[in-house]
Amino acid sequence: MKLLSIGVVVLCLATTGWAADEDSKNEGELQKAAEVIQHISSSAPDQGVPNQVLEGAKCVAVIPKLVKGAFIVGGEHGTGVATCRTSNGSWSAPAPFSVSGISWGPQIGGKSTDLVMFIMNEQGMNDLLAGHVKVGADVSAAAGPVGRSASADAGYKAGILTYSASKGAFIGASLNGAELQQDGKATRDWYGKDVPFRDILSGTVEVPNADARAFVSAVQSAKESSTR
Repeated sequence: MKLLSIGVVVLCLATTGWAADEDSKNEGELQKAAEVIQHISSSAPDQGVPNQVLEGAKCVAVIPKLVKGAFIVGGEHGTGVATCRTSNGSWSAPAPFSVSGISWGPQIGGKSTDLVMFIMNEQGMNDLLAGHVKVGADVSAAAGPVGRSASADAGYKAGILTYSASKGAFIGASLNGAELQQDGKATRDWYGKDVPFRDILSGTVEVPNADARAFVSAVQSAKESSTR
C-alpha cells in the first residue's frame, strides 16, 4: 500500500510537470509570435513589409522559429498563431493552428526562420475562418513584396502574401502547398474548452492571457506604425 501511495504521488507530480511544460510551450509560442511582429516595425525600410500590406491585411498568421530540418520529411508539421481584424476595427484574440506540407524553397535561407502570412482579401479571410485552408489551392498565395514603399498590388490578386524573416530582414517566401488547420489541443489549453476558429477570429472570444494580449497589441502597433 505504501508503494502504491508513492506511485500515485509520483504520477501526479509527473502529470503536473507535463501540464506546466505544455502551458510554458503555449505561452512561449505567443511570446515568439509577438516578437516576430515587433521586428516588422523595427526592420530597415528597404528590408521591411510594405506599409500597404500592413494597412490592408485582414488577418495575420505567424509561424515562429520554423526549423529547416523539421520540414524535410513529409508529414512533419509545425504550429502558429493567427488574428483577424474584426468588424469594429480591432484585432481578434489569437487562434492557434497547425501547419503541414511546407516546402522550404531556395528563397528561404538559413537553418531557421520566422514565417508571416498576411491574408489580404475576403476569400482568404473566409477560408481561414473556416479553420482549414490549403495555401495555393483553396486560396491563391504569392511571395510578398519587400520595402516600406513597395507596391502590394499582388495582394489584390493573391489572397495571401507570405514572408520569411531572418536576422531582422524580411523576404518574400512561397508557401504554396502548406495546409493550415485549427490546433484543437492548443485551443483547449488557451481557452479551457473547444472554441471554433471562426468564433475566435471574428472577435467574439475574449483574449485569454497576458501573452495573447501582447501578441494582439504587437499586431495593432505594427498596423498603426504603417500609417505614420
